[in-house]
Amino acid sequence: MSNENFDLIVIGAGPGGYVGAIRAAQLGMRVACIEKRASLGGTCLNVGCIPSKALLHASEHYANAASGHLASMGVAIGSVKLDLAAMMQSKSDIVSGLTTGIDFLFKKNKITRLEGTARIDGSGAVTIVDGKDKGSYKSEKIMIATGSHASSLPGITIDEKHIVSSTGALSLTKCPKKLVVIGAGYIGLELGTVWARLGAKVEVIEFLPRILPGMDDEIAKKFMAIAKKQGLSFRLSTAVKQAKSSKTGVTLTVEPADGGRSELISADIALVSVGRHPATDGLGLEAAGIVLTERGRIAVDSRFETSLDDVYAIGDVIEGPMLAHKAEEDAVAAAEMMAGKAGHVDYSLVPGIVYTAPEIATLGQSEETLKVANIDYKKGVFPFSANSRARAQGHSDGFVKILACSRTDKVLGVHIIGHEAGTVIHECAAAMAFGASAEDIARTCHGHPTLNEAVKEAALAVDGRAIHM
Repeated sequence: MSNENFDLIVIGAGPGGYVGAIRAAQLGMRVACIEKRASLGGTCLNVGCIPSKALLHASEHYANAASGHLASMGVAIGSVKLDLAAMMQSKSDIVSGLTTGIDFLFKKNKITRLEGTARIDGSGAVTIVDGKDKGSYKSEKIMIATGSHASSLPGITIDEKHIVSSTGALSLTKCPKKLVVIGAGYIGLELGTVWARLGAKVEVIEFLPRILPGMDDEIAKKFMAIAKKQGLSFRLSTAVKQAKSSKTGVTLTVEPADGGRSELISADIALVSVGRHPATDGLGLEAAGIVLTERGRIAVDSRFETSLDDVYAIGDVIEGPMLAHKAEEDAVAAAEMMAGKAGHVDYSLVPGIVYTAPEIATLGQSEETLKVANIDYKKGVFPFSANSRARAQGHSDGFVKILACSRTDKVLGVHIIGHEAGTVIHECAAAMAFGASAEDIARTCHGHPTLNEAVKEAALAVDGRAIHM
């Protein structure tokens, strides 16, 4: 039990929690951060964003070498062999280095690290019910930043052996001969492409009639065509009713989404990737009087404060996209407002990025949402096949699409599919944050040869003025 009183206790040390703790400490608060894992960084760093990107990067290199892509550029390397154990070790080393880095940042900012599972007992009161630092703690304010867990479907139990979540899919000890991915969202497509590159036959099953729900439809269709060329197969408008695990694999029962005859599918591994839900179990929210929304997320006001005084919540446990960078922005804004400063997050400008090859990046409105809202818009599209840098790199798939208001020319949405799309889109994020028009982007000098020139050309195309198309 601690006799020390804190200004802020943060529950959870993921991207939202540790960033919020650091920002609060920078603002002069005495901060403690409670994390149930032995390592910091939360799901994102330990079993999510970072290890998946490490495997995406490594598997892309392997695929480029094994497919002869490097040889076509004059890099002859002979036979290529997969060392999966070494690849997994490299992933683990990257994760370890980054978690150690957060430890350093906590020490630098004089943040007290507490290990265990936390429960909120009321305003200013937190108990660590089990773990290394079990006991009761007092604080002026509390920030809930516990993130989210992988969801499943009725009739499917995740055992992390043959029926896995993203966590299990990041730690397989051998490449499956066949992998079924249930759900065609960000995570399913990323991990599906990892194992397809390493030799698995990958089939993606999606309940909806399209992949990447909520994303611009033209982008989704383009990626699906590319993914098929890369060896992935798709069953759309298909429901998975049951999955049974055995010693040798898994058998799935599927049927048309609108009803019909069922079919059995066998696979070595089934990856369940059907979304995530808030990790709020065990926090004692109901007993503490903290109100939830109809969707089971924590209700907060414009200052991120819950229905219980001086208890705040950010990231995946509140409304909004379940993305690490959104949680970070929430955390900084919440900490600053606690300190009496201005804090703000523009949720209309949270980039969505799929780290496949090619990458997909989206920002703002899609054509579909603009049509539903009856907003007149202009569209400019420019293909990477006409971009000199993309051609030189051998990454000419995809395009940049910019949507602008027909009346004012203000940029309303940007959608990119192509190499490094997740990096390229951020010039658009900065431009849109300041209310830029398509012409503003078009009249900005872009270095040559760069991938970002495709953004300039797409902005020119909004007004029918693209130069290289």
